[in-house]
Amino acid sequence: MKNTPEQIAVLKAKDDGKPVHMLNLLSFREKAEYEDGRKTTLTGYEAYGLYGEVVSKLIIERGGHILFTAAVAGMVVGEVEDVWDAVAIAEYPSFDTFLNMISSQEWLEAEVHRTAGLKGQLNIATKRS
Repeated sequence: MKNTPEQIAVLKAKDDGKPVHMLNLLSFREKAEYEDGRKTTLTGYEAYGLYGEVVSKLIIERGGHILFTAAVAGMVVGEVEDVWDAVAIAEYPSFDTFLNMISSQEWLEAEVHRTAGLKGQLNIATKRS
């Protein structure tokens, strides 16, 4: 669940320096699975929470905000194979600010918990029209 250079290039080309809102659709593992093989009793949700604590601080330090987080209750319209467990929306002053955050040492160190906790994720960049 990593971004690709192509995805980043497309978004950088569209960056107008105005705020960007990241819509996150999250699916958690039942039990956290760390890539380094460490043993843990954490659930995927708990491991992701460790990541979330760091990222929330990093977003605020860069002038952004967590606008919304919630557990998914269920589908109302449409059909999908699996319903997401949670959603979150974060606002960044610009796409460049987001890129700055995900290249920071603090974010890179916290990412291990994100990877351990998530079964799946969609991170969708949005702009107000």
